[in-house]
Amino acid sequence: MNAVEPRVEADVLREDDGAVCYLTINRPNAGNSLSHATVEALLAQLESLRRHDRISVVVLTGAGTRFFCAGHDLREADPERDIEDGRDSAGHLADLVLAMRALPQIVIAKVHGIATGGGCQLVAACDLAIASREARFATPGVNIGLWCWGPMVSLTRCVTPKNAMNMLARGRLFDAEHAFRIGLVSEVVDAGALDATVRQVAEEIGSKSSYTLGLGKQAFYRQLEMTTEAALAYAGELSARNSQHHDAREGIQAFLEKRPPRWTGRGG
Repeated sequence: MNAVEPRVEADVLREDDGAVCYLTINRPNAGNSLSHATVEALLAQLESLRRHDRISVVVLTGAGTRFFCAGHDLREADPERDIEDGRDSAGHLADLVLAMRALPQIVIAKVHGIATGGGCQLVAACDLAIASREARFATPGVNIGLWCWGPMVSLTRCVTPKNAMNMLARGRLFDAEHAFRIGLVSEVVDAGALDATVRQVAEEIGSKSSYTLGLGKQAFYRQLEMTTEAALAYAGELSARNSQHHDAREGIQAFLEKRPPRWTGRGG
């Protein structure tokens, strides 16, 4: 009799529910840490979602109860590696952050537990983040002689410089209320309400035009890098383009007729 091969769980689980896609980092026994294979699996899912016209929201979370994501899998770190290998490792996670930003869907981090290092970077890189009161956040690289370089970039684009430095230089865990006060997360709820709150927010956003959400997200981040004058001109140009799309015309008509709109979305 042939031996039965043990079943290997996927590093990333996906569940689509209407306009919402739920992605779960599925390595609870390793703190949902980001191995090379896990990052590749996430990148593959994001690439697939870029072409999915009917998904408007992506919810990112971690399996188990303790960790959202513990960052880089240090078991893959090789102290003898050369500087090029180090660049490749950092670049891998950078690719993931950039893919999340380029995604037309709104990305929500659902943070039920600990988010450290690269995990904290993922929270900062998401468009929205909803956390349980039990969640904790840290950039602890400094504790082992490694500055959290990638998280630094995402943090400083999410919170004020002094709050980012406070996390980066101290390397300790901060609670969810602190994360909310500095702008790292957008909402904090009781642990028992996290699932329902995230679902409600995701479905509320998912009920909007996917075309409008995608155009708006792209413009939101691009205008942040512009002068006020350039940003206003850019917004005016996109406003004119948006108004010519079917969904804008349909939305106005539906409002006037007091009925739900019928969106065409990015596929229209």
